[in-house]
Formats: sequence, structure tokens, C-alpha cells
Amino acid sequence: MEIYRTAEVAKIIGIHSNTVRLYEKLGLIPKAKRQENGYRIFTDFHIEQFKLARIAFQIEVLQNGLRKQIIEMIKASAARDFDKALDLTKTYLRQVRLEQDHAEEAIEIVKQLIYDDPQANSMYKRKEVSEYLNVSMDALRNWEMNGLLSVKRKENGYRIYTEEDIKRLKIIRSLRCANYSLEAILRMLNELSSNPRADIKEVLNTPKKDEDIISVCDKLIVSLQTAEKNAKIMIKMLQDMKNKF
Repeated sequence: MEIYRTAEVAKIIGIHSNTVRLYEKLGLIPKAKRQENGYRIFTDFHIEQFKLARIAFQIEVLQNGLRKQIIEMIKASAARDFDKALDLTKTYLRQVRLEQDHAEEAIEIVKQLIYDDPQANSMYKRKEVSEYLNVSMDALRNWEMNGLLSVKRKENGYRIYTEEDIKRLKIIRSLRCANYSLEAILRMLNELSSNPRADIKEVLNTPKKDEDIISVCDKLIVSLQTAEKNAKIMIKMLQDMKNKF
């Protein structure tokens, strides 16, 4: 069996030596044995475990405990409990597919809402909107602060929501429930304002080049599809590791 020092592992995996030590500290790889001079000695199993972890963390899906689940899987594999790791990965794969279904379903709901013309001309206060949509007052404030909607005010300063505002809020709520980011939703709403025939799914999943920080939820469906592909790769890797180690 080949043995490797910290710097050699770092070079093979393409990471910094400090990251190798961090993974060991966090239990994402087994503890390395040490030589008499104190140098860590890593094995082929450590290399394969690192590769597994790198695939697992390439797309970090945070919602509904998925990130916690994938960390638990990596730690189970590090402890050579490959059966548990395989079970966790298969559960993760099912959940990722379910999240994709929710994301796609939200887009269909949005399409229906966009082409649904409000008939009434009613006015609502924020508290009434919160109760009607079952959305917290803080969420409504947050959406407004982030530019997702602009609410008119009466002379006394109170916000007044129109039926058009309600429709927009339903769109935002549907997408947030499916874990789309505020940035992705704002991008879509702005695009639809200038181009009502825009492809909603494409806009939601295509961050602009000038966006400084892009998260998984800024390109949700694409990220979930990649997470699904990676989960299948991890299952194959775990099966190979179980047979080899």
C-alpha cells in the first residue's frame, strides 16, 4: 500500500496542506498515523476518502438538512462504515430529486400566476397580507428591502398592498418555498418587467456575469441536477471503496 505525506496528499487532491489537516480535524478523513519524527502518514484510503469528500462538497445544498446529511455520510465513510454511508447517500439522492420536483413545480405555479389578471381592486394592510398569505411580517419587510416589490403608502405612512402586489407576493412566496434565492427571484421579476415572454426557468437559473457572489440557490435547478449526478458518482465510489478497503 502506498503511503503519502501531507504535502503529497495536498498536491494529488489539489488543495492546501492546511486543508488536509482541517479535514482530519473535522473527521472527514481518518486520523493519520504518525512516524517517529511526527510527520503524518496517509494511505490510499485517505486519497479515495478525500476524492469522495470533494465530490460531496462540490455542490452544497443547504435546505432541509441535506448538507448535514452529506457531512454525516462523509464521516461514516471515514469510519469505514460504508453501508451506512451508502444508505445516507441514497437518501440524499431521493431528497435532491424531491427538491428538483419542488423547484419545477414552483415554476409552473409562477407561470399560472403571471398570466392570472387580478379582478378586484381591493387594498390591504401589511398585517392583512401577512395573514392572508401566511407569510410573516418580517418576510414581507425583507422582500421589500431587497427590492422584490415596491409598496405604495397612504398619507399617514401606512403601506397599502394592491391585488397586483398580492399576485407578486404569491409568486415570491412560491419560489421562496422551493428555496430559490432572493437574488434569483429579483432577477426573474426584473427580466419579466422588460420581457414578459422571457423563459422563467432559464432566467431563474442563469446568474448575470456581474453578480459578485453566486450561491447554489441562485441557480437552483442546475445545482440540484449537478448534486443528483454527484450523488450517483458517490454511490459508485462508496461501493468501490467498500470492496477495496
